[in-house]
Amino acid sequence: MSRPKNDTFLRALLREPTPYTPIWIMRQAGRYLAEYNATRARAGDFMSLCRNADLATEVTMQPLARFPLDAAILFSDILTVPDAMGLGLYFAEGEGPRFERPLRDEWAINDLTPIDPWGNLRYVMDAVSQIRKALANEVPLIGFSGSPFTLACYMIEGQGGTDFERVKGMAYGRPDLLHKILDVNARSVVAYLNAQVESGAQALMLFDTWGGALSNAAYQEFSLAYMQQVVAGLTRERDGQKVPVIVFTKGGGLWLEKIAAIGCDAVGLDWTVDIGEARARVGKRVALQGNLDPTILLTTPEIVRREAGKVLASYGAGTGHVFNLGHGVSRVTPPENVAALVEAVHEQSRIYH
Repeated sequence: MSRPKNDTFLRALLREPTPYTPIWIMRQAGRYLAEYNATRARAGDFMSLCRNADLATEVTMQPLARFPLDAAILFSDILTVPDAMGLGLYFAEGEGPRFERPLRDEWAINDLTPIDPWGNLRYVMDAVSQIRKALANEVPLIGFSGSPFTLACYMIEGQGGTDFERVKGMAYGRPDLLHKILDVNARSVVAYLNAQVESGAQALMLFDTWGGALSNAAYQEFSLAYMQQVVAGLTRERDGQKVPVIVFTKGGGLWLEKIAAIGCDAVGLDWTVDIGEARARVGKRVALQGNLDPTILLTTPEIVRREAGKVLASYGAGTGHVFNLGHGVSRVTPPENVAALVEAVHEQSRIYH
């Protein structure tokens, strides 16, 4: 297979020259788009949308129909993996994801085994291959997974966004049990991402949403070490093309050099980090992805253009920058501000290349 017609995103990740800085947006297919809400209403609920390859393809393509983005990302959820392990994923209205059977007992943890992505996650692979066809080789397709530690947080706590008392209690009180969960998760994530590559994904991203909640030593032991295990197991070339890997720890600004050293091609940055300083710290080892504060998209097109210009100027001249937000786009974002952002990045970045 040849590279997509617009391969700017892949080239930037591999630190090859590009005519401008490519951009895609975390959660680009989401509730800020009226057409997404209409499709989701037809699906009935969020997981029905994820499990239907036709509908997942439809929503993946929606932002690309509106904005000249440089990549598509599979429409799915990071919690498909623990769901496939039988933990009973459900979404409580207005409360986000929950698990019916969180990992609280030693026997349940010892019974945990890695998933077969071609078994009950077949629907994800079907979506990947269908999206890849729909893209018609115009832009690359990103596959993704949650990091082993982030998945473990949901699996143990039973939900996200907590103080992680149970997870941290296990990390310090029974690290053997947490390591067991993390090892199963890491092996599952490797299999899951490699199956996505086999199905047509052209780049991969690991979302370590909760790694930043850990202490310095605990981050390295319970999050980073397992992301390194994942990266080492990934298919990095398919059909003669490299498959770049992005690693993103939200709140991970302290550890950029360590993340850059695990073998990934790019490090994602949240909005708390100055991208120019990050570039100076990681040198030529990796590309960087980020990192506009998503809240800026709630302002005006003029402010969006100005702030995008600051991020581009901070990164400076040369390749190796994929423009993105520092986290997902808010559901109350006006689509015209996203349009202004994409246009501003494409226009203003040319002087740096």
